[in-house]
Amino acid sequence: MEEKIKSPWPGPAGLIPVTSGRADDANVINRHYLDHLMVEMRVIDSVEPDLTTEILGRKFSSPIMMPAFSHLNKVGKDGRKPMQAYAKAAKEMNLLNWVGMEPDSEYAAIVDVGAPTVRIIKPFADHDVIRKQIAFAEAHGAFAVGIDVDHIAGRDGHFDIVDGQPLATVTSGDLKRYAESTPLPFIAKGVLSVADAVKAKDAGCKAIVVSHHHGRIPFGVPPTFILPDIKRALAGSGVAVFVDCGIDSGYDAYKALALGADALAVGRGILSPLLKEGKDGVVKKVRRMNEQLKEMMMYTGIADTHSFDPTVIHHS
Repeated sequence: MEEKIKSPWPGPAGLIPVTSGRADDANVINRHYLDHLMVEMRVIDSVEPDLTTEILGRKFSSPIMMPAFSHLNKVGKDGRKPMQAYAKAAKEMNLLNWVGMEPDSEYAAIVDVGAPTVRIIKPFADHDVIRKQIAFAEAHGAFAVGIDVDHIAGRDGHFDIVDGQPLATVTSGDLKRYAESTPLPFIAKGVLSVADAVKAKDAGCKAIVVSHHHGRIPFGVPPTFILPDIKRALAGSGVAVFVDCGIDSGYDAYKALALGADALAVGRGILSPLLKEGKDGVVKKVRRMNEQLKEMMMYTGIADTHSFDPTVIHHS
């Protein structure tokens, strides 16, 4: 019988997965890895850095992006809508917003906030559901669209079922058909190997998210560990490489960018301020992360987000 973990989060049990703290928990492994990446100092001739970042052809104020959260409106209190709240923060700060599994009606309400938004769709066994959600995203002005390639297995070793909808493996052919079916940039989220990164590139994906989806895979390698290998494998392809999982500070963000990420999503880092303070809490958190990121860029002589150098990173 699977051990029940007490959740600190509001809402229905299991809605927001929590870290178990056990040896197989990829989130624990990831935190340990990030904390053991050291940064050397290069301060002579340093300047105050510019965080302006181009993502899939559009300029944003920072390489920090909102996460592809799902279902958070179910934990909102007093009529608050956390999904719309962090979209409002993205709009206010000129950041790219992401949305995970939401019904069309909820997705439309989030997009109506006005932030450029990526819609990430689950790998439903019913391909018609995926195609319809892609079309809905197009019709509602999505910035890009993509699919969670990693959300397939349940803890029972069978394909997972989410909200009563069976999931299934995404094949290379599936990815290619989805990418070709839309004029929007198509993104594969949940890439954690060079093999999958190359398959996503060959299928026509314009971007990938290097991620283990908050530890879906036991003993998963940290995204920042595999990131440099993926970056090298995709060099010259034009495929944007994003990363998430466990990025909680601007210092974490710096390490991800130095190791090759074009941009990064902060998830759990904004969850507590989002649920406690709404939009203002998210804005406060991301502003502090931007300050920390610029601090580290000044200490290492990085003038802008095009100039990161992986040789400043050392493994303790």
